[in-house]
Amino acid sequence: MERRKFLQHAGLTGILAAGAAPAIAQSAPTIKWRLTSSFPKSLDTIYGGAEVLSKRLAAMTGGKFTVQVFAAGEIAPGLQALDVTQNGTVECCHTCSYYYVGKDKTFGFGTSVPFGMNARQLNAWVYFGGGDKLLNEFYSNYNVVHFLGGNTGVQMGGWFRKEINTLADVKGVKMRIAGLGGTVFSALGMVTQQIAGSDIYPALEKGTIDAAEWVGPYDDEKLGFHKVAKNYYFPGWWEPGPGINFFINKDAWAKLPKEYQEAFQAAAYEANVTMMAEYDYKNPLALRRLIGQGVKLKKYSNEIVEAAYKAAVQLYSDESAKNPAFKKIYTDYLKNQKDMNQWFGVAELGMDQFLQQHVK
Repeated sequence: MERRKFLQHAGLTGILAAGAAPAIAQSAPTIKWRLTSSFPKSLDTIYGGAEVLSKRLAAMTGGKFTVQVFAAGEIAPGLQALDVTQNGTVECCHTCSYYYVGKDKTFGFGTSVPFGMNARQLNAWVYFGGGDKLLNEFYSNYNVVHFLGGNTGVQMGGWFRKEINTLADVKGVKMRIAGLGGTVFSALGMVTQQIAGSDIYPALEKGTIDAAEWVGPYDDEKLGFHKVAKNYYFPGWWEPGPGINFFINKDAWAKLPKEYQEAFQAAAYEANVTMMAEYDYKNPLALRRLIGQGVKLKKYSNEIVEAAYKAAVQLYSDESAKNPAFKKIYTDYLKNQKDMNQWFGVAELGMDQFLQQHVK
């Protein structure tokens, strides 16, 4: 007992002598990184995930390991964040993996795929179900290491100038949509394209596109979509729980001291958890404001959603037949999703349905 007290006292004396600086900061090297974001600063919640990482890393390392955050366009366009990280122009980025399905459709799984996992299920698969290993094995081919860095929760289904009630209404509509959702909608006759967040409003305002999806009420209100399109659809079946991603250049990661790697992972975890909580708080308030400004909230018809689901299943089958990387991850992803859906159907769905009827 006396020996333990002495050691505790000696440890405290050492900390005080060091000026109460974190132990990691007393002998660790000074490292400065740059991070490019795919998001503009005006979208404070999704952009803010990178700032959470930056602030926590500095705090945990006594200012020895700093990451300077640059908004989309300051170093690279938002949709090229992965590219400049891959080639070493910057050490890391904060982006969405599904922005890069043009390189390989397998990129979809790190963020979201149509009718895929919700936010909690994605976390469960990545952190405990083997998803992290599978994703990083794939991303290694692109010279990057991956960590989850946020989630928006199930997104809204987009803003439309005109109502779309049937499959016939979908055909020919020009829509900004990200990831494999665009591939599915294209199969239904829509004309889809991917546009960076900061460029969506001008395209919608000028009529270059007829519809656009981004995230949800809080971000969409900030971007002003309700000023040029009043029909707001739900749910965003192509984004049931999209994860935001930190990608780190493999060589830069390998050079980090082990303690800094651990700090980075911890900070990324905090960014992942807090972003979801922040959106859950902000979105209901924003949706109420939007409805108060004349926005018409509409649900996708069963005809459209059923056709989209059929097209998505066909897409996964076709891609699995020709893309071994896609098939490997999809097989594991789907197995985990089925297992978790059974549990969510028993506990979460039953509770949610009751509460929707009584807590209004």
